[in-house]
Amino acid sequence: MNKTIKLRVKKEIDRKSELEVLKLKGTLITKGYTEIIHIEDENEDFELHYISVNNLRDIITLLSALNN
Repeated sequence: MNKTIKLRVKKEIDRKSELEVLKLKGTLITKGYTEIIHIEDENEDFELHYISVNNLRDIITLLSALNN
């Protein structure tokens, strides 16, 4: 069953945070959890990143591992 994860990301973030977001998205793609990440503007300060995934439990485990 496909689930959609929505990340709300500030447009103006520091370099370290930007690299963390890129690392997360790259990991999701390379591990085969998703193929497409849709990005749209929410307003002038934030953008939304939509990630469609098949196995939400694996994604939660991955996010926990990346957070530590």
